[in-house]
Amino acid sequence: MSKRRKQLPLLEAITITDVAAEGMALARVDDMVVFVPFVAPGDVVDIQLKKKKRQYAEGYAVTIRSYASERQVPFCEHFGVCGGCQWQHLPYSVQLKYKQKQVYDALERIGKVQLPLKKDVHYMDSIDPEGTFAILGSEKTSYYRNKLEFTFSNKRWMSFEEMQSGELITDKDALGFHIPGMFDKVLDIKHCWLQSELSNRIRLAVKDYCIKNDYPFFDLRVQDGLMRNLIIRTSTTGEVMVIVVFFKDMEEKREALLHYIETSFPEITSLIYIINEKCNDTIGDQEIHLFKGKDHLFETMENLHFKVGPKSFYQTNSKQAYELYKVARTFAALDGDELVYDLYTGTGTIAQFLAGSCRKVIGVDFVPEAIEDAKINAALNHLDNTLFFAGDMKDVLTSAFIDQHGRPDVIVTDPPRAGMHEDVVKTILHAAPKRIVYVSCNPATQARDVALLSVGYRVKKVQPVDLFPHTQHVENVVLLEAISAQ
Repeated sequence: MSKRRKQLPLLEAITITDVAAEGMALARVDDMVVFVPFVAPGDVVDIQLKKKKRQYAEGYAVTIRSYASERQVPFCEHFGVCGGCQWQHLPYSVQLKYKQKQVYDALERIGKVQLPLKKDVHYMDSIDPEGTFAILGSEKTSYYRNKLEFTFSNKRWMSFEEMQSGELITDKDALGFHIPGMFDKVLDIKHCWLQSELSNRIRLAVKDYCIKNDYPFFDLRVQDGLMRNLIIRTSTTGEVMVIVVFFKDMEEKREALLHYIETSFPEITSLIYIINEKCNDTIGDQEIHLFKGKDHLFETMENLHFKVGPKSFYQTNSKQAYELYKVARTFAALDGDELVYDLYTGTGTIAQFLAGSCRKVIGVDFVPEAIEDAKINAALNHLDNTLFFAGDMKDVLTSAFIDQHGRPDVIVTDPPRAGMHEDVVKTILHAAPKRIVYVSCNPATQARDVALLSVGYRVKKVQPVDLFPHTQHVENVVLLEAISAQ
């Protein structure tokens, strides 16, 4: 006979004191840290615990007794349910304050970095004239994304009030985002503040057409249905790409829907469809079918043009990515004669952004398709001083590779959230560049890698950059200089 699960306690009148990882806030109760979503430091709340370990617990606020002064009313009707934009209840200036704190806490706590002349980073003042700066905020805090992916589901997420109403629920189809931690529950999105108004109109029109014409929405548990995903990409050049992902090929319905989209939205410059019969939603290994227009769109940055295909990676906040890359270029301090290695180059955006300021750039990435895009973009931009290689970084970047292609003067590295493999760090130390510019989307793993590099390098500059307003995510750029050069 199974044991009844013990009811965890309700903690009353608890003051939220700080923000934590993954969009959570935290409170301290005796010697225990309690993580709570969708509240703000200064809120006084009653917390229902849902998980309890020895030194920490997780819970949710059942009552907010008083609100923090640093709080605002969330602007999105989906706040608190949708997995995105977890910090809408914080004014943007306060979000920036906590993102900057996150960066410096990680560098000091994990990386044990002695930051140069660091002032109090809890406030949005300028940090110091020697190179450690206040975070660069995003000019646009809504409608800033150039790509969104929506999921069709025939069993949408329903609120507690809906389920308890006793009414017969017939509108169960959804086109929106996955509920965090629930792979088979999708929140039907009415209006999303992340991408342009055109994106909202396309999504709602596609959903309405599919419902009116009896297109089966995907069942994520039994893996059946017709409509699977809708991906919308936009660019600063005004181009629009729409990718409709079907689970199976029902030609008559497919053609009718695509014709409807084509005629309803003449702004679309690239209309593509995919038949994905796999268990997961990734399209990297799927065949692309062009229905209308071009199979790509273009992004521009200064005098550079970047061809972006349906599978291409490009930073999702185009304008703020430009600010990020300008920081990387400034930190690299190129005088025109350097050999630069760009690690985890992706489609070569940073490599090509630097190519005009140095002798040669060598880019490496583990995704072959991204490297092919990098080569195409280099040719498009008439850059003949770039070389690109595909393969696992720890296997490509070896002592033999460096002997063959030359010892870099500067290394720029922009790894995924997991950071760099220890073997890659060792090879960088062996290569001994004068400067390392480390761009990161995860301050914790960046701080870990900076600690490993500290045997030969010292942190000289730090620049956080916010690409994702209303989320806990933050990019950070660190300049490391060789101790021997100091």
